[in-house]
Amino acid sequence: MAASRAVLALPVCLLAGTAAAEVAFSDRSDALPVAHVYSGGWTHFVGGGVAIFDCNDDRLPDLFVAGGESRAELFVNASEPGGDIAFGLGEMAEVTAVTGAYPVDVDSDGQLDLVVLRNGPNLLWRGVGDCGFEPAPSDWRFDGGDEWTTSFTAAFEQGNAWPTLVFGNYVDQRDPDGPFGTCDTNYIFRPVGRSFGSPIPLEPGFCALSMLISDWKRTGAPDLRISNDRQYYVRNGREQMWRLDPLSEYGAEDGWPEMKLWGMGIASRDLTGDGLPEVMLTSMGDQPLQLNRGGGVMENAPFDIGTYATTPYVGDDGRPSTGWHAEFDDLNNDGLVDLFIAKGNVDQMPSNAIHDPNNLLIQQPDRTFVELGAVTGVGTTERARGAGLVDLNLDGKLDIVVVNRRAPMEVWQNTTSDAGNWLSIELASSGVNTRSLGAFAEVRLPDDRVLTQEVTAGGGHVSGAAGPMHFGLGIAESVEVRVIWPGGETSDWTPVAANLRLEVSPGPERALILEDLQ
Repeated sequence: MAASRAVLALPVCLLAGTAAAEVAFSDRSDALPVAHVYSGGWTHFVGGGVAIFDCNDDRLPDLFVAGGESRAELFVNASEPGGDIAFGLGEMAEVTAVTGAYPVDVDSDGQLDLVVLRNGPNLLWRGVGDCGFEPAPSDWRFDGGDEWTTSFTAAFEQGNAWPTLVFGNYVDQRDPDGPFGTCDTNYIFRPVGRSFGSPIPLEPGFCALSMLISDWKRTGAPDLRISNDRQYYVRNGREQMWRLDPLSEYGAEDGWPEMKLWGMGIASRDLTGDGLPEVMLTSMGDQPLQLNRGGGVMENAPFDIGTYATTPYVGDDGRPSTGWHAEFDDLNNDGLVDLFIAKGNVDQMPSNAIHDPNNLLIQQPDRTFVELGAVTGVGTTERARGAGLVDLNLDGKLDIVVVNRRAPMEVWQNTTSDAGNWLSIELASSGVNTRSLGAFAEVRLPDDRVLTQEVTAGGGHVSGAAGPMHFGLGIAESVEVRVIWPGGETSDWTPVAANLRLEVSPGPERALILEDLQ
C-alpha cells in the first residue's frame, strides 16, 4: 500500500512535563535457561509468538514461547526487583506445532488461562496456579479445530458471563490448488452460558495474521479488525473490519475503504491525546500508521512522521522491509508513546531485505519518531516474528523480548538512565471479566494532557500480554487517574503519586479502589 504524503493535523508542540532521556538496552538473552528457537519449514514461515503474563502471582511477568517444530517453552521469571533479569524453566507438558499464545481469564476465576495457537488443533489450557495448566474441562465445550491458526482476539460482549473468542487461520493446506489463493476460514466462538457454542465461520477469510477487537470509535460497541496477508490471498482479498452485533463486515457504504497489504501485525494506542486509538499495521514495505479521526474515519499519517520504516536503516540493502509484531509503549518514560517493530525476511524471499533490523522508534516532542535501533543494539537482523514490551524486573522501565525464526530468542533489559517517572495500573474486577477487557484507563498529567490505554486481548503477531498498563509520566510527580469500565461506568478522577504499581478496582459511587502493590 502506498504511503499517504498528505499533511495531516497532528498536535505539534513542545510538551510541558516531559523528561527526555536517551533510551538504552543491555542484551540479557543469556538470562534464559535455554536458547529457545522458533523452528520449522514452510508451515512455520509465519508465527513465532510469546504470551506474557504472571502465572504464579509473584507480580513478575512470565513467558510462554511458541516453538514451531520445536517444543514450546515456559520461562518463569526469577528476577530480583530492580536487578538483572533472570528466568528459570517452567514445567509443562511437551507441545509442538505452536505458532503463538494469548493469556485470557476465560472462567473469571482470577487465574489466567492460556489460548495456544497451533498449526493443527488449538489448545485451551486452564490456569490452576503456580504456573500450572490443565486441559480445559469438557464442559467448556471448546473445539480446537484443525486449521493453521495465526491470529487471535477475545472480548467479553455485553451481558455475557463467558468471553467471545476469535481465531484467524492462514493457508488451507488441504486445498490441492494451494497455497496461493487458498486462504482458510476464520471462526468466532460465542458463549452459551459458561461454555462455548459451535464455531461460527467468518467468511470470506483472507489469510489472517493479526486481529483485534477494539472500541476504536469509542461508542461502547467494539468491532473486529483483521489484517490479512496479500501474499496468499493474492487478488480478491482485503483488510477487514467486522461488526460484532449484528455480525457483518463493513464495506465502502459504511465509510470503510478497501485496503490491500501484506498484513502481518496490528498495534493500537492513542497517540494524539483525543482518547481515540490509532492503529499501526505491519507489512512488507510500508508500515502504515492510521490516525483515528473519529466517527469511523481512519487516515494515513504523513510519511514524514517517521514510522513507515520501509527499508533497512543499516547496511546497503534497499529492498523492502518485512514487519511482524508491532507494539506501542513509552520506553524512556517521557510521556510520549514509542514504537517497536519486529522485522525479518519470511525465509529467503529475494524481493525483500534479507538482513532486516528491528525498529526502535522513539517519539519526539514534535510528535515525529526517530530510529534508535542501531544505537541501542536492539536492531538485530535475525528473522524476528513475535515480541513484547514488558517490565520484567519491576524497575519501572519496559524491557523487550523478541522471538526469532531459526535463531535464538532475545531479551533486552532497559538500562535507560534518568528515565522519567511512571505509573503501573492493573485493572481488577470481581465476578465476570476479572481482567476488565474493554475498559479504558486514563491518566491526566499536570499540563492537562490525557494518556489513554484500552484493555484488549489480541493484536500483535501471535503475541499477547495480560498484565499492568504502563504509563510514562515525564517529570510529573503526581497525576490523576480515572477508568471507563466495561459497560460504560466512569469513575471520578483520583489523584495518585508517580512511581507506583497500582491495582485498581471499581468502588461505590464512581470511586476507584487503589491497592499499592509495591
